Amino acid sequence: MSTSKPVAEHAATEPLRIGYLGPAGTFTEQALRTQPDLANQTLIPMRTFVDVLSATRDGQMDLGFVAIENAIEGTVNVTLDTLAFDTNLLIQREVVLDIEMHLMARPGTRLEDIVTVSSHPVANAQCRSFLTAKLPDVDVRPANSTAEAASDAAERPGVAALGPAIAGETYGLEIVAADVADIPDNQTRFLVVAPAGVPRQTGHDKTTVMVTAREDRPGSLVAILHEFSARNINLSKLTSRPARTRLGNYCFIIDLYGHIADDVVANCLRNVHAKHADVKFLGSYPAAGDGSHQVREEASEAWEEARLWMESLRSQIVPVEKLR
Repeated sequence: MSTSKPVAEHAATEPLRIGYLGPAGTFTEQALRTQPDLANQTLIPMRTFVDVLSATRDGQMDLGFVAIENAIEGTVNVTLDTLAFDTNLLIQREVVLDIEMHLMARPGTRLEDIVTVSSHPVANAQCRSFLTAKLPDVDVRPANSTAEAASDAAERPGVAALGPAIAGETYGLEIVAADVADIPDNQTRFLVVAPAGVPRQTGHDKTTVMVTAREDRPGSLVAILHEFSARNINLSKLTSRPARTRLGNYCFIIDLYGHIADDVVANCLRNVHAKHADVKFLGSYPAAGDGSHQVREEASEAWEEARLWMESLRSQIVPVEKLR
């Protein structure tokens, strides 16, 4: 059992232990440091996202900070699967970071001197076109993180790292080629997770659930999605993952706009759970960015209007005694 306290209950004088993907200089650390209330806590680098989530689950960390989605490469499946199947952690907030990818190496290194490029597999994939065009003969190797790749490049001539400028600054590298990602305006979404606690609704929230249909039959997913569309609940993400039972069985992780405290969201999830599927609640939390507040308000207004309409109809029901 975890001994970590919910974030809201943690003593103000007691620093939170926050695990993140290390070593120093990763995009994850850069994103974490954009959060003023988290940046001044005790930040503890760890080797993998699974390590971060497991340590948070086991009470060694009060919070975990992990990447969940990239605009180019999509979902970080190891994070999603660990949250869905291996822990009961709850999402506390999301953070979105603009990603700028640089090719960095020891001072004085030229492009033609590079024989090996190393980075996190997601970072390597984001720069695939650049590597093919400019460095077609180099050996591209995976690393646990962009910072680990930068550390390795600092020690070995001819090795370059792909990653953020903060990694180059941390390990004394120079930028050989700047902004080398294949697609501009790339972003990564990160999650803050804790062993317990649901943040209060802000009016600009998301809820994440895992839904597993109880029966494998035609139209089962459509029936589940209809519960959301019927209530005008906007889904921001729908991901299918193997259900870890048998080949061909899948579950669905759904991100939706709204909070579990919203009547319309609570009613929808109650109906899905009662009629269609098992539902694992992964959290309701403040959403990053703009745009969902108006959608949420419109959905709430529509639901309230429907509720009043139904109450007006029910008010016309004649009591039994008047029928006698």
